[in-house]
Amino acid sequence: MSKDINVVAALIFKDNKVLIAKRSTDKDAKGKWEFPGGKVEENEDEKIAIEREIYEEFDVKVKAKAFISQSTFNYPHGNVILKLYECEYIDGNFKLHAHSEYAWVKIDDLLNYDLAPADIPLAKDVMEKYK
Repeated sequence: MSKDINVVAALIFKDNKVLIAKRSTDKDAKGKWEFPGGKVEENEDEKIAIEREIYEEFDVKVKAKAFISQSTFNYPHGNVILKLYECEYIDGNFKLHAHSEYAWVKIDDLLNYDLAPADIPLAKDVMEKYK
C-alpha cells in the first residue's frame, strides 16, 4: 500500500503573472515545471510549511493566504497530495536553491510549460479561477 505524502505549493503573483520553477533534483519529475513548495513536516501547519519551503528554496518571505486547490498523484514512492495556497510576497530577492530556473508566467500560458503531473490539475484550476 502506498503512503500519502502531504505537499504544499505556492501561487505567488507579480505583475499579473505567477511564479513557476523548474525542478532540478527530484527523480520523479526532474526537469518539470511546478508551483514551488515542498513536503509538510509531521504536525506542521500547512500555511507555515509553505512559508518555510519558499524561504528555503528561494530566500524569499511570503505569507500564505487562501487555499486554492488540491490534486493527488500516485508516484512510485507514494501518493502525493498537493495543496496549492495563494501567497503574498513579503520580502527578499529570489535565489535558486532547489530548482534550475524560475519564471513569471501569464496564467493563460501555464499549460505551455512541461508541468509535473501533480501540478497540471492545479494549473487548470488556477486558469479557471483567475481568468
